[in-house]
Amino acid sequence: MITIIPIPAFADNYIWLLHEHGRATVVDPGDAAPVLECLDREHLELSSILTTHHHGDHVGGVLALLERTKVPVFGPARERIPARTHALAEDDVVKVPGLPLRFTVLDVPGHTAGHIAYFGDVNGVPSLFCGDTLFAGGCGRLFEGTPAQMWASLSACASLPAATQVYCAHEYTLANLRFAAAVEPTNAALAARQLREADKRAQGLPTVPSTLVEERATNPFLRVGVPAVQAAARQRAGHALSDDTAVFAQLREWKNQF
Repeated sequence: MITIIPIPAFADNYIWLLHEHGRATVVDPGDAAPVLECLDREHLELSSILTTHHHGDHVGGVLALLERTKVPVFGPARERIPARTHALAEDDVVKVPGLPLRFTVLDVPGHTAGHIAYFGDVNGVPSLFCGDTLFAGGCGRLFEGTPAQMWASLSACASLPAATQVYCAHEYTLANLRFAAAVEPTNAALAARQLREADKRAQGLPTVPSTLVEERATNPFLRVGVPAVQAAARQRAGHALSDDTAVFAQLREWKNQF
């Protein structure tokens, strides 16, 4: 049985550590110190590093981890990743060293130009490690990509099985859901989710992973085809919006200023 541990880092990052039988992999280690502390506490040996994109809060700890032990570093082919040994692109399959895990790579540009995600079965459950593309209740900012790219990337994520566990890399959920409520104030599923997630945070618990079924019901960035979301975006824009990409772009710009 694979154990998944969310390691808090910086103000609101999560580094995901997966382990079994003393072997571990980490996803997006922006900071080495909390990873090393977890490895020591759990008596684990690091066997690989997986990265989704090049931002420092996702790869800043890679070199320091490699000082402890030399392991393979997997990352997007179209970005510069420190000490990367395996360059990955759409449909590549990662057999995670030391663990009974296989991930299929998804190209999900938008937040960055070469962002990737990892999708596979973990303990019989479909699981998506998506970095800063899809968040619980939201999505990443468009630093390098276009709205069309990000909408295509989110659509690819949304097409995965409804039971998929979504392991994003930040604790942004409550803020994202406040924005979602501004877009869809009459969404009952969203109101109920806000209460659940606020209760988790009050107990000091992470709000992630979420599930795709939750995201489809409450995340406005996956709901651009819903009439209420389209109407809110159109009202915000002050003019008609031509297609789903235009609705998404308006929502993302709205969120940037929220």
